[in-house]
Amino acid sequence: MDAHQIRNSYLAYLKDRGHVIIPRAKLVPQGDRSTLFTGSGMQALLPYLLGEEHPAGVRLADSQPCVRAQDIDDVGDNRHTTFFEMLGNWSLGDYFKEEQIRQFFGFLVDVVGLDPNKLYVTAYIGDESRGIPRDEEAAHIWQTVFHERGIEAEIVAMGSQADGDARGVNPGERIFYYDGGENWWSRGGSLEGTPIGDPCGPDSEVFYDFGPEHHDPSFGKAHPASDSGQFMEIGNEVFMQYHRLEDGSFEELTRRNVDFGGGLERIAAAAIDSPDVFRISLMWPIVAKLQELTGRSYEDETVAMRIIADHLRGATFLAVDGVRPSNKEQGYVMRRLLRRAIRQALALGLSENFFGEIVPVIADLYQDDYPEVAESRDEVIAVLVKEETSFRRTLEAGLEMVAEYAGTTMTGRDVFRLSDTNGFPKELTLEEAGRLGIAVDPEWESEFEAALEEQRARSRGATTLGAAGLPGGASA
Repeated sequence: MDAHQIRNSYLAYLKDRGHVIIPRAKLVPQGDRSTLFTGSGMQALLPYLLGEEHPAGVRLADSQPCVRAQDIDDVGDNRHTTFFEMLGNWSLGDYFKEEQIRQFFGFLVDVVGLDPNKLYVTAYIGDESRGIPRDEEAAHIWQTVFHERGIEAEIVAMGSQADGDARGVNPGERIFYYDGGENWWSRGGSLEGTPIGDPCGPDSEVFYDFGPEHHDPSFGKAHPASDSGQFMEIGNEVFMQYHRLEDGSFEELTRRNVDFGGGLERIAAAAIDSPDVFRISLMWPIVAKLQELTGRSYEDETVAMRIIADHLRGATFLAVDGVRPSNKEQGYVMRRLLRRAIRQALALGLSENFFGEIVPVIADLYQDDYPEVAESRDEVIAVLVKEETSFRRTLEAGLEMVAEYAGTTMTGRDVFRLSDTNGFPKELTLEEAGRLGIAVDPEWESEFEAALEEQRARSRGATTLGAAGLPGGASA
């Protein structure tokens, strides 16, 4: 199955099991100023997971485009992207662990066609000090599911990720208990950080094994929760069965929920047995176009092509949802994505505008499943090409100015000068300095902020003087 087929088969599979397919949320959260972007499928559903009744019922599913700008510096490896789709399903007080585990396992094996021998899972190890037992229920359901397929499934207590790095995985082991750093969900990000009154609970993650040839031994021994490259998480089932009381203890909920999220791109990578998500059907056409435009191969220019493909895909969807490049909030992140893509394109020899060649490829990949992409196609292309044209005027001059600092230490005032005078983004200045091996003062940020405040003070003073010189103190 390609990614398009996986997405649509998932929604059909869940619909056949009584789920209502709900519309995706916008990438800019509506009525929620706590975060810039929708970063998960459950984000827009949080009120219903907290107890409100959903108008569509108690079984829901969708495929949610997401942006996680915090991953921008990780893009370039084989699995991180700032933009991705999350397949999601929810049970609001209806089914719980057994139906969810069997449902997702059946989808992966019987629909997508993954080899069950390459699937590994985790569960919560428990915390006796807080009265939360080991999640033996989830572990034993998984054990039964594997045994039904003729697969040995020994259960192992790993503990922490560090324990796993030291111990590794032995033959026959398939189900692993990890602590709250790996297998506990709450809005606070940990067991200790769970807010008073909030629902929370253990989760069970599913990993695909790409084989020991993809393991990087610098991470220690291979195990599911490691980032060594052999295992990749493709889905996470959150079982909300507790809430935190005023005294900090935890109590079982009377209405228990399931929140499932699965990475479409990662499941699609597992379907072709490639740990490189950029080779899936939603990404490779972008890479192929870059190869055509540059005359260079993906194997030789892997990182640059990954960054361009990811960033332009994310910027395209942001533009579809109404975001425009600017110097504030969502527009600032969008502008940063575009400018990083242009910088990488320059390194590939693309000295002329190329967004107009790439964005239509991206639009074509999504127009059938997201009609809004087709409807805004021409406008989106125009917006992104305009930003590219504008930034290219300053890019080459800025890069040359950064290169002039070779052999010196760049200060915060130097970074500010490039930003204020030449319009060169501070993030791009720092990235380019790192690429060229130019030292940057560790205190650059405080110096940058001081220079910025001085500039603001000068601007305020000029405005006051200007107004004072006009009749009646009127402003210009």
